[in-house]
Formats: sequence, C-alpha cells, structure tokens
Amino acid sequence: MDEALLRSLTPSVLGILVRRGADFAAAEDAVQDALIEALRVWPADPPRDATGWLVTAAWRKFLDTTRADAARRRREELVDEERAPGPVPAVDDTLQLYFLCAHPSLTPSSAVALTLRAVGGLTTRQIAHAYLVPEATMAQRISRAKRTISGVRFDQPGDVATVLRVLYLVFNEGYSGDVDLAAEAIRLTRQLAAAIDHPEVAGLLALMLLHHARRATRTAPDGSLVPLAEQDRSRWDTTSIAEGVEILQAALARDRLGEFQAQAAIAALHADAPTAEETDWVQIVEWYDELARLTDSPVVRLNRAVAVGEADGPRAGLAALAALDDALPRHTAVAAYLHERDGNLATAARLYAEAAQKAPNLAERNHLTRQAARLNARRGR
Repeated sequence: MDEALLRSLTPSVLGILVRRGADFAAAEDAVQDALIEALRVWPADPPRDATGWLVTAAWRKFLDTTRADAARRRREELVDEERAPGPVPAVDDTLQLYFLCAHPSLTPSSAVALTLRAVGGLTTRQIAHAYLVPEATMAQRISRAKRTISGVRFDQPGDVATVLRVLYLVFNEGYSGDVDLAAEAIRLTRQLAAAIDHPEVAGLLALMLLHHARRATRTAPDGSLVPLAEQDRSRWDTTSIAEGVEILQAALARDRLGEFQAQAAIAALHADAPTAEETDWVQIVEWYDELARLTDSPVVRLNRAVAVGEADGPRAGLAALAALDDALPRHTAVAAYLHERDGNLATAARLYAEAAQKAPNLAERNHLTRQAARLNARRGR
C-alpha cells in the first residue's frame, strides 16, 4: 500500500467532512480512524476510488461517534434530572423468621429448639445445655421438629411467648460467651418491643439491658470469671441500667406479671445496690418466690436457695438446697458456696473441686478450681 497516497488524500477528505457539517476536531478524528481502517483493509482489497472510500469510511466514523456522544449526553441529562434518592430502609427479616419457625404445629419446646438451631445459629450442644438435656436427646427433638414442618405452609406464625423464649436463650448464650449473640438478641427484642405492646416483651428487654450493663466486669483481664459480689460496680453501664429500670417500671405498672418481668426485677435490685453488702436480699427472695410460682423451674429454685442463704443465713440456704435434685447443674457449686459461708471449709473445698469437674466451660472450671485451692490454702495455715 502506498502510505504516501493516504497522506496526500487526507486534507481533501478532511475538507469534505467539514463541508458536510462536521466540526474540525471531530472530522480529524474520523479521518484518522478511516486511515487506520484503510491500512487494515486495502492490502487485501484495494478500492477503485481511494478518495471516495476514505470519505465514506470517515463519514461513518463521524456519525457513529456523534450518535454515541449524543446518547451519552442524554443519559447524563436524565441522571441529572432524576430526583435524589431518599434513604432506603434496611430490610431485616430475622425477627419474622423467628416467628415463622415458631410454627403452631410444633410444641413450644420443639419450636424454640428448631429456631435456635436454624435461625439463632446455636449448636445442638449449646441448645441441649440450655434445656438441661443430653445432646442426643436434643438432636432427636430438632430432627422431629424438622420432619413435622416439612411441607407445611409458613403462613401461621408462632406466638410471642415462644419467640421470647428463643430470644432469651440466644441472649443467655451470648452473655456467657459471644457478645455479638447477646447484642443481636437485644437488637431483635428492641424491634419486637417497638412493634408489640406487650409487658413481657418489655420485661425481657429490661432484663437483657440490666444484665448486659455488667458485661465488662464479669471477667478479669486474664479471662477469669469475676463473681457478682467482687465486680467493680463503678464500671457498670449506668445508662443501660437506667433504661432497663425505666422499661421495667412501666411494664410492672400494668399489673400483668410474667417471668421475664420478675427476672428483671431481681436484676434491678442487684444493679441498685451500691455495694454487694447493701443488696436487698429479702426482696430478692420474694421475687424468686414469684418467679418459682410462675415457672416451677428447678434452676429458679436453685438460685432462690442462694438468695435465701444471703437473706436468712447459709443454713437456711442449705435447707432450701436440700429439697432440690443434686444432679441439677451447678447444684454442687451452690452447695460449696453455702458451706463456705457456714464456715465448713473442708466440705466446701471438696465440693468446689467436685463442681469444677462438672463445669460446662473452661472459665467456670478454672474459677471453681481456684476456689477449692483458696480454701485448702486457708485450712493449711
């Protein structure tokens, strides 16, 4: 190909495009594109009219570029003309999933177990521990729940009580381990409280806030457990405590007492005491009596025995403890504490060591082991 010919034709082709209405810069770009195309095509298929071919190719390039620029400008104009988008509400279906998993075709205990596993993210072992049953038993319960609801339509959400139970157990698991789980449970309970005017929803939210307010003081820097009586109360979150107490008082004023309100009342009495020695244990025992009446829970009665031991003396606490099954989790640890309060250090040290062997987690095991070692050291002096 004669490149000199192409260069010689460029001015005339450029002039033709300008006369047809192309601005000079756009015409120049189009001619350059046409020349590149000619270098590619002409060696295999040389044109009869070189000038005509270049003019046609350059004009097409100019039109294509002009149309593309016009379309781009129009798109930009349309964007400029659009109204600024407002805030897009975040879509969070988690709470709805809690209700749907709590299906009416399931028993409350099965619905809670299934929801904790499917939506709450807890393991079968964690759920079994919360229900005080073997892991294999809980695995069978969850499998049966899945079979029960397979193929059913999820158009009948479960009741509020079942969903509250799930949120309570998720919070408890988070409070003892993963803080994110506890925070998520509080977030969802806030959503539920905003959507439903229910005193037990308010009671649960108050309970979570009051417990969570002590979160930072429950463990030492080395990860060891710090008992409630030894916690630095100046580090408790007073804002959360105030909010929890306000929510609780409003719920109690409606005179529809439920278990979560009763638990929150106990937590509020602990939070209200400036020191451990100033705790109103007599009133706490009264609230445990209400809670035992509402739930008939062995765990509640175990905690009540501790409160009785504080209010009426350790022997009264041991008498209350004697009425409970000694296979109950943490029964041995409570017995050790009450025997220590009663001055029976040998029995207390032995029971602390036994309780350590039964502890559900390493932190609790280490704490109980240290308690046993502390008492043995005192006896040896």
